[in-house]
Amino acid sequence: MSYGVSAALQSAIYQALSADTVLTGLVGSAIYDAAPTGSVPALYVSLGPEDVADASDQTGHGARHDFTVSVVSDAAGFLTAKQVAAAISDVLVDASLSLSRGSLVGLYFVSAKARRVQDSDVRRIDLKFRARVEDS
Repeated sequence: MSYGVSAALQSAIYQALSADTVLTGLVGSAIYDAAPTGSVPALYVSLGPEDVADASDQTGHGARHDFTVSVVSDAAGFLTAKQVAAAISDVLVDASLSLSRGSLVGLYFVSAKARRVQDSDVRRIDLKFRARVEDS
């Protein structure tokens, strides 16, 4: 197994999201590697947790990265957050990302969970994706 591609994968995902005109039309530059501190935008995207497992085979080293991208909104209802979530999914599903290390074999949608954050008016959608990478 190799965890060596993790940073390259995260960078490529961030760059793809930040470069998408539909997504940036919805959230502007509010796409973060971590949830912002202090005053937060009313609507933002945050790259979240990642679980990685070995996916090596006889042809080489590889890994399966299960990661979360979150949409956080204080808008009434889920419509705006779902529009942002759809844009994220459109960018990432079956994306052909160029990595600075290794290569992306495939990128897939796994699941989503939309919920109201407890005791607040904040809505959150956690989108889970799976990436299969090879380390060259």
